[in-house]
Amino acid sequence: MKNADLPPDFYDAHERHWVDAELLRDKERWANADHLYGFAAECGLKRLMLAFGMTLDASGKPSEREDRTHAKQIWKRYETYLNGNMANSYALSGEPFDDWDVNHRYAAQNHFERQRVEQHREGAERVRSLLKNAQFDGYLT
Repeated sequence: MKNADLPPDFYDAHERHWVDAELLRDKERWANADHLYGFAAECGLKRLMLAFGMTLDASGKPSEREDRTHAKQIWKRYETYLNGNMANSYALSGEPFDDWDVNHRYAAQNHFERQRVEQHREGAERVRSLLKNAQFDGYLT
């Protein structure tokens, strides 16, 4: 199977990025930990969005162009998939990734500090909590 043929598994990707981010955080490797917390949040939110109605095209990408984005934008986009009572249980407040950008992977390490990483970690942790709730409520199998 070629890489392009690998089907997405947003939950597995969320877990993988979270675990690696935690390992890097523990080693004070702030830049890469920060980046992976963003990807963990993105993947977790996309898994929730899938459970709440997001569709994928034949290639496994989100069908809607607006859903093909990263942590900063997906945090906002996620809200469009909530409706009714679900909005109360699964809503996110604030925007912990408003300063996160996928292109920061090119930035020098000295631009990443513990405080910045902790903000993004807290955001990814909130997504983890929503995933656990969604499992408990039967949205995720």
